Amino acid sequence: MRAKISQSFSQPTRLSLLVAAVVAGLSACGGNANIAGDDAAVRSIDTVVVIYAENRGFDTLYGLFPGANGVPGVNPSSKGAYLPQVDVDGAVLPVLPPTWGGVTAPGQTKVMTQAQSAGMPNKPFQIDGKTGMNVGSDVVTRDLVHRYYNNQMQINGGRNDKFATYSDAGGLSMGYYDGSSMAMWQLAKEYTLADNFFMGSFGGSFQNHQYLICACTPQYPNADKSPAKGGISKIDVDANGNFVRLTPAASSPKSTLDGAQKYANDGTLTPPDDKGMYYAVNTMQPPYQPSNVAAPASDAAKLYADPNSASTLPPQTQKNIGDLLSGKGVSWAWYAGAWNSTLKVAQGDRKFPSPKPNFQFHHQPFNYFASMDPVKNAAYRAEHIKDFDASFLQDAAAGKLPAVSFYKPQGNLNQHAGYADVASGDAHIADVVNKLRQSPQWKHMLIVVTYDENGGFWDHAAPPKADKWGPGTRIPAIIVSPYAKKGYIDSSLYDTSSVLRFITRRWSLPVLDGIALRDKAIQANGGTPIGDLSNALVSPAN
Repeated sequence: MRAKISQSFSQPTRLSLLVAAVVAGLSACGGNANIAGDDAAVRSIDTVVVIYAENRGFDTLYGLFPGANGVPGVNPSSKGAYLPQVDVDGAVLPVLPPTWGGVTAPGQTKVMTQAQSAGMPNKPFQIDGKTGMNVGSDVVTRDLVHRYYNNQMQINGGRNDKFATYSDAGGLSMGYYDGSSMAMWQLAKEYTLADNFFMGSFGGSFQNHQYLICACTPQYPNADKSPAKGGISKIDVDANGNFVRLTPAASSPKSTLDGAQKYANDGTLTPPDDKGMYYAVNTMQPPYQPSNVAAPASDAAKLYADPNSASTLPPQTQKNIGDLLSGKGVSWAWYAGAWNSTLKVAQGDRKFPSPKPNFQFHHQPFNYFASMDPVKNAAYRAEHIKDFDASFLQDAAAGKLPAVSFYKPQGNLNQHAGYADVASGDAHIADVVNKLRQSPQWKHMLIVVTYDENGGFWDHAAPPKADKWGPGTRIPAIIVSPYAKKGYIDSSLYDTSSVLRFITRRWSLPVLDGIALRDKAIQANGGTPIGDLSNALVSPAN
C-alpha cells in the first residue's frame, strides 16, 4: 500500500511532501539540528515499542562489546581512560573498599562475603571473572545506592572517580560482566547498539521513569508544609548556589575504606528552587493504587493511596508523552508486568510478596498523573495502563499493538540488582523481542531496549553537561527494527529523552518543556545536540 500511494504522486508532489515532513520533524524536535538520520526511515515506522529494563550501566553489560567504547584497558575500542577511584579527600585509594554487607543477595546458592571482597585493586573488574569475583550473571548481587545526589557526586564533574566512595556497596560499583553470552548481546550484534546513550536524569528508577514519559521532574508544591517535609534533602552548595555534595553526617567515616558514607539527610525531595518549588528526585509512591504506602486511603473502592502519607506524591499535572499522543489521536499504552495481580493485592489484604518483589510501584510513571485518576478518568486509565501478561504478547501476535507501547518487565525479570539477576531478564527480554519480530506489525516496527539508569554501577564515559537534572551515567540501548542499521555501533549522542524525541518527530508532536530545556542547556555549555535515534535507521532501499 505504501508503494502504491507513493507512486500515485508526481515527482514534485513527493518532493513537497518530503520537505514538509522534514520541516515538521525540525519543528517537532525544537529546531534540534542533530536529526540528520534517514527521515524516510523515521516516517516508515508505524509501531514503536520501548522495553525498559533496570539498573545497569553500559560498561556493566557491554563494556567488552567489540568495536564499542567499552572498559578502558580491557576493550581495545575504548575511547576513554580509567581514572583511579579517589577517597572523600580526593586522595587515590590504595585498593577498592570492600563490598559492604557482602556481594551476593540473601538466599543465593553462591555466596561472597564482605571479607572476601576486601583488598581488590583500584580498577574495574569482571564480576563473573575468575580474577574478579567469580559470581555469575545468574546470581543476584546486593543492591547499590542509585539516587539523585549520589549519582552526581560519583560522576564528580565527569571524572567518574568517586563511584566506590559514594556507594553504599563500596567496591562492587566498579564491577562489570562479560556479556557475550547474553541473548541481547547477539541481537545487538545483529542490529544497532548505541554506545553513547545516557540516562536522562541523575539518580534512580523513580526519577528516570518520570523522565522517560515527560522529560520532567515531579513537583511537590509547599512540601515544607506537607507530610513529606522530613524528606527535604540537606545539601552543600557553592557561592553560586550550585550543588556540591550531600551534607555529610557528623558520624560519616573520614575514609570510604572505613565504611559507607553517611549524610545528614539524603531525602526524597530537593530544597526549594528560586521559585519556591520542591521536586521529588528519589522514590515516592503514586497517589493511585497500586501504591506501596502503609495503608490505602479510606475510599470504599480502595482506589487511592493515602494522601497523608509522607511517601505519597501529589498527582502530577505536567505534560507527558501520553497527553501529546492522545491529543493527536495516536494510540498508546503502558504495559506493566504483574500489574493486575498487584492491583488485586493493593485493593485487598496488601500482603505483597517479599523478599523478592515482582512488582515495583515507582516503576509505573503514568500512575502518578492526574490524567490517570481511577474515578475521574477511569476509561482513559483502562485504555492506556495495561497488564503485560493479559494482553501484550496477544496484541503483538494479533497485530493490534498501539502505535506507541511501553513495556515494563516485572521485578524478577527486569535485571535490577538486589532482587533480580542479569541472565533471567536477558533471556526474557530477548524472547519478547523475538516474539515481536513475528508480529504482523514487525515490518514497520521500531523496538528500543534500554535501561532506566545505571543502578549505581561505574561507567567510564563522561556525561554531557546540560541542565540540573542530567544527563546521568551512560546506559545500554539497542535498536531493533527492519530499518535499523545491521551490525552497527551508533555513537551519536543520545539520552532517555531520545525516545521521546523520536516519537515526537515521527508523529509531529509538540515539544515537551523538558526537552526544550535540555536543548538550550546543553548548547549553552558548548555541547552537541542530543539526537532522536534516527541515526540508527536507514531505509531498506538504501
